[in-house]
Amino acid sequence: MVLRRSSAEKNKGKKTAKVKRDAETKINSPEKKAKKSGKSKIENTETIQESESGRPKDEVVVYPEMDFEPREIPPQDSEVLIGPPTLTRFERARIIGARSLQLSLGAPALVDSSIKFNDTISIAVAELDSKVLPISIRRLLPNGLYQDIPIDWLK
Repeated sequence: MVLRRSSAEKNKGKKTAKVKRDAETKINSPEKKAKKSGKSKIENTETIQESESGRPKDEVVVYPEMDFEPREIPPQDSEVLIGPPTLTRFERARIIGARSLQLSLGAPALVDSSIKFNDTISIAVAELDSKVLPISIRRLLPNGLYQDIPIDWLK
């Protein structure tokens, strides 16, 4: 013979455990500790920051801030020193999108107007392919070095 408990009886014990845990966390919260010890919230910021992450202080790893100043790598005979010697697909998309927006806002086209274009994106692609855009790409390294690369240097 098998006896079964109803679902209400099963959950009864779980609910009381949860209520007890909630009550314990409210009692042990940093604000309650500060009130008991007579300290203000400002004096007790270390405890509050520890509770926000939910981890003990010895488990939290804090990395020191790295201070660096951006420095440009001087160009050497039109050579690309940072990144690939070609235009990446992300750079290409960013340039075409920015130029298309400029054209839609009334900027003059820099390619021959005898060719009939349907939209500003096709005009921007034609301008990029003919390398007439006066745009440079800044490629950054994590240590603060960067290189400004004109579009006509890229293949």
